[in-house]
Amino acid sequence: MAKPTFRLHDTMTREVKELRTLEPGHLRFYSCGPTVYSYAHIGNFRSFLTADLVIRTAEALGWKVSFVNNITDVGHLTQDDVADLGGEDRMEKALAREGQRFASVWDLAEHYIEAFKTDWRRLNLKEPMTRPRATEHVAEQIRMIEGLVANQHAYETPTGVYYDVTSFKNYGKLSGNVDQEALFRGVREVVSDDNKKHPADFALWKKDPKHLMQWYSPWDWGFPGWHIECSAMARKYLGDTLDLHAGGEDNRFPHHECEIAQSEGLTGKTFSNHWIHTAFLQVEGEKMSKRLGNLFTVGELVDERGAEALAVRYSLISGVYQKPLNFTMQTLEDANRNVERFRSSDALVAKALEAGRPGDDAIGSDLEELYDASLAGMCDNLNTAVGLAKALEGTRVILREGESMSAASAKSGKEFLDKVNALLGIVRYDNGYDANPCGDHKASHIDEAVVTAKIAERDAAKKAKDFATSDKIRDDLAALGVELRDSPQGTTWHVKPRL
Repeated sequence: MAKPTFRLHDTMTREVKELRTLEPGHLRFYSCGPTVYSYAHIGNFRSFLTADLVIRTAEALGWKVSFVNNITDVGHLTQDDVADLGGEDRMEKALAREGQRFASVWDLAEHYIEAFKTDWRRLNLKEPMTRPRATEHVAEQIRMIEGLVANQHAYETPTGVYYDVTSFKNYGKLSGNVDQEALFRGVREVVSDDNKKHPADFALWKKDPKHLMQWYSPWDWGFPGWHIECSAMARKYLGDTLDLHAGGEDNRFPHHECEIAQSEGLTGKTFSNHWIHTAFLQVEGEKMSKRLGNLFTVGELVDERGAEALAVRYSLISGVYQKPLNFTMQTLEDANRNVERFRSSDALVAKALEAGRPGDDAIGSDLEELYDASLAGMCDNLNTAVGLAKALEGTRVILREGESMSAASAKSGKEFLDKVNALLGIVRYDNGYDANPCGDHKASHIDEAVVTAKIAERDAAKKAKDFATSDKIRDDLAALGVELRDSPQGTTWHVKPRL
């Protein structure tokens, strides 16, 4: 079968189109990473998972992928819904909030970076080519600002260096804010600076003697603005023009709009040939917020609420990335069951390969067809509904063979599961994360030894045809939040996630 064309929605052109690369078969891809002032929540990870699926799909087509996902550890202020950010630095505010827990803002950053990396691995995301930190690329940012000043896209004031938005005629083209009044609405109320030429001009460099993180520059001591950081890091590692840039829908304006103005204002070249943005995540039909108590992290779902990490991944990729996704208890339970089907298929195939039974390959052609359909779905604007459904259908084909599976069929089954895992990341970990072989989803309030003993007691009751006792044991465990699942291979148990 010929490889399908990889097509993605492009925010700039508002259409689904082929993802073309400057160098054939080599995708240069930048996705905005976290600001490390707190733990990343599952809404953040939905966006990162979109990027992960792009990488996996491209690699399934045989492409080389150079992927950069940055770390913002300075310059991202609390009022970030307009181009010229205002308010407190998110890192400094977090340090004040944390009290005596961290000795410095640098220590705080290190803590949350490590937590982010752990959750990244737990969700089976592929590692980027590099994960640059803004604080380690200040020199590159200063050089970009110098270039923008030199070509009259930027100017210095007593409070900083600002980008002159009127000097860039296409400002607003990504977000569709071509109406200047709509684009600049609210700016005066958020950031007031009489030294700016235009209220919408945004800071590339801020002079603030009270800021905890300072660097010396041609414009005196200060720190970079959030927007210039990504422009500088993307350019250093991927060149003047990217093939693809991604982020959450909240990044579209102002962050990505400002990145375009800065990068294209400096180089005169298109900054990125393709843009994708992931829509917001809801929880049980409501917007995530601390006030509602539904701003979940990966750690909370896995360690405290009994979810399996790969099931969280499955849930977060189950909907089309362009549309809002409603994360619910039911979808997480369904994902748990589906992940278990992949795990059971994997175990069955491994056992059949070891047994080496003679016989023909009864499932190879069906599995090949299903994988091709799954890949075609992913190439069609990351249609995970098709990609996951076809992959799941493959587990039915494998499990239907049961204990009599031949070695030839098992070989095809393994090839299918390996390819599905490379494409979707839902069968087993492939990023080096060392998960508990029984699953990393057992909740701390569950005594595994007790559950194992109860399952053995239940098995004995079933063999004695004492179904009343067998049912009571199942009900007792269910009351503890433990779900039993019977199969020809035996009984497994799972903690039902609690949202």
